[in-house]
Order: sequence, then C-alpha cells, then structure tokens
Amino acid sequence: MLSRMFPRPANVDKKAGQKRPPTDSELLKHSCLNRMLPPPTPTRETTNKDTWDVDPAPKQVCLHLGMFEIDKPLGKGKFGRVYLVKHRVSGFVCALKVLNKAEIIRENAEKHVRREIEVHSNLRHPGILAFYGWFHDTRRIFLLLEYAPGGELFRVLRRVGRFSERRAATCAVQVAQALNCLHSKNVMHRDIKPENILFGLHGELKVADFGYSVHAPSNRRDTLCGTLDYLPPEMLSTKAKYTKAVDQWTLGVLTYEFLVGEAPFEDTPFMTRKRIIKGDMTPLPDSVSTEAKDFVHSV
Repeated sequence: MLSRMFPRPANVDKKAGQKRPPTDSELLKHSCLNRMLPPPTPTRETTNKDTWDVDPAPKQVCLHLGMFEIDKPLGKGKFGRVYLVKHRVSGFVCALKVLNKAEIIRENAEKHVRREIEVHSNLRHPGILAFYGWFHDTRRIFLLLEYAPGGELFRVLRRVGRFSERRAATCAVQVAQALNCLHSKNVMHRDIKPENILFGLHGELKVADFGYSVHAPSNRRDTLCGTLDYLPPEMLSTKAKYTKAVDQWTLGVLTYEFLVGEAPFEDTPFMTRKRIIKGDMTPLPDSVSTEAKDFVHSV
C-alpha cells in the first residue's frame, strides 16, 4: 500500500475490529481508525444441507477527510501543517498532520514519509506520540496522531529559559524511557530535539516526528541526517558507521539544554560541526550539581 502512495490515490484497509459500541476512551480512539468488522462465519442449516445461512458482509469503512471537523492549526512543518480535529461520529479529538505530495516529491522525500508511517505505526509507548491511522488523496497525505495539548518542549523551554535540576531529570528520564522502547524494536529516531518532543495532557513528554527514523536490525547506519546541534561526532565523520547510540548522545545534549537553556555546541554551522567532532562542549555553569554534570558527560 505504501508503495502506491504517491503514484495514485487508494483507500486503506485496516485489520478487523470487534463489533461493539464505544463505551470508553479506548473504544472512542478505535472508532477513529480505518477498521472493518470481521467477515461473517457461515453456519450450515440443519433443515437444508445445500444452503448456507450467511449474514450480509458489513461495508468496509475507510478514512476520509469528511469524517473529521477541522479546528485550529497546531503547527507548521516542512511539507504541510498540523490541525486539531474531531471525529464527527465519536467526538474523539486528535491531531491531523497534512503533508503535501508535491512538496514531498520536489524534495525527494518519499522514502522519509513511508518510513515515518511504517515505523511510527508500529510503536506503542506512553512516551511516544500515538499513531492512529493514515489516508491520502490525490494531493495530500493525512496522518492521524495523538493530540498533545501541552505543545512543543522547545516553546516551553524558551519561555522559562531553563529547567530546575529536578524537572530536567524528570524530562531526561521520560525521553530515555521512550528511547529504550525504540531501541528495543531496533529503531533509531535520529532527530531527537526539543521541537520533536511534545507535552501531553498531564505534562508528560511525548517523542514525535519520525521522518528521519529507521528500522535497523543490524544496528549500523551511515546516512547523515538530523539537526546539526544534536548530531554526534560519529555521524559527522566521513563514511563512518554509527549505531543507536546516536540517540543516547542526543539525550545528553538535551539534558544540557534543559539545565542551561541552550545547546552545548551552539555556534556558526561550520564551528558547531568542528566543535562536535572535537568534543568542545561549552562547560556547564558552576551552579549545576556534580551529579548532573556527570550524567551529561556520561550519556
């Protein structure tokens, strides 16, 4: 199905769900998905062995834009926008990421979008933004995602300047737990940064945006991708292979940013690259505890 995403529009068939009325939040969530009822089971009539009593097959339900009420925009990305939407039938609220096919093709990013859908749709963890489903038309691709009302970690961090050590530790633990889930499934995110982490309803962190992610059972990759300030030295080295440890390096960079309010290698692009390769990190201020410094340097 994913291989036909760009050549022509098609409907998406999801696996069968059970026929039952929505009674709680989980069922409301399921009602947003592109699911169909299980096929009927034929039963042989006792009065006539040559006839079959089969209930009519239920109609297949496919996601389309008309199923949702579009509300306010939540953000803007490289290939489109994210909107707050509500499923008309169930009232379930989620986020709709709208990607423009023409822009994706122009940037030769078809592979990234396919990977984003394939990887994200197979992840289930409280610290990872939930993926509910996807569909597309002739011009756009739509991803149904969990709504994170707290917004981007980036915006919150810029507003408060920096976090206390207690809050920084809490955030670092939550990101580490999400990364542990990814790595247990042989997935590298490769673009962990404050813009790609969201706050959920209760202030919990949610890792999002899997455009640069990859499923790598061999634990070896050599593609240069991500955001410069958060790239590890091995990714910047010429033709060097790297492992999922690249995400662990980013966790250290993030923790530094939580404590200080800016990235440890922030400079001009040329100097940032040079400083990362040399490990020339701006020293943490004296106000940061020894334990926090040890954690940043050991990740």
